Amino acid sequence: MVSGGEGMEYTVQKLARLAGITSRTLRYYDEIGILKPARINSSGYRIYGQAEVDRLQQILFYRELDVDLESIKKIVNSPSFDDVKALKEHREKLLTKRQQLNLLIANVDKTLAVREGRMNMSDKEKFEAFKQKLINENEKNYGEEIRAKYGDEQIDNSNKKLKGMTEAQYAEVEKLEKEVLDLVNEAFLIGDPASELAQKAADLHRQWLSYFWDSYTKEAHAGVAQLYVDDERFAAYYDKKNSGVAEFLRDAILIYTGMKKG
Repeated sequence: MVSGGEGMEYTVQKLARLAGITSRTLRYYDEIGILKPARINSSGYRIYGQAEVDRLQQILFYRELDVDLESIKKIVNSPSFDDVKALKEHREKLLTKRQQLNLLIANVDKTLAVREGRMNMSDKEKFEAFKQKLINENEKNYGEEIRAKYGDEQIDNSNKKLKGMTEAQYAEVEKLEKEVLDLVNEAFLIGDPASELAQKAADLHRQWLSYFWDSYTKEAHAGVAQLYVDDERFAAYYDKKNSGVAEFLRDAILIYTGMKKG
């Protein structure tokens, strides 16, 4: 955390030391226009004042959150930039980050204790950790796309439902997922998305989705099916056995939801 009394002034070296960064970084920030010194003194040294110290703090916050320099420059140079609001947002993000880290640390501690024979991690705890890992991985891999498509609330609720699942329910979900895959591959060989088998696969897919969704709509179901085709990672998952299955499932779901005539 960078702080200094009003009227304090710093050279590059002093400010770098205070902020825990290199002098080179500060010079680079000056070059790219993200943080200019307050003035250059008579000996040609860059001199930074309180405003620059505060601004550096904002920049380092954004760096901490992995925002690239180009974006940071736009944010801090924007006339509507509100440093109090930004600080509050940082605080929220840091608290979320801390929460995630605390969870991970607690899990590592438990796992270490189990490995060292100090305690037994119950199956329930292992299962809870597994669900959290699943949520984190989904967030990392697909979070951006699905949040953009379905909004935060839908995804947060879906995560909540997954967290609340019992092992029996999760086993049922996995079984359903496998059945959908098997059935859709079988129906694919027949080649008609309107066939009874393909429609049964679409119905099972709806049942599978209802484990994650608070409320089902035909539009959202059709949207998910389209996402399977548009996103190559989903497409690769469905096309594992036969190429074209993702599109076939989408067509079956479009017919099933009445979005397309069979």
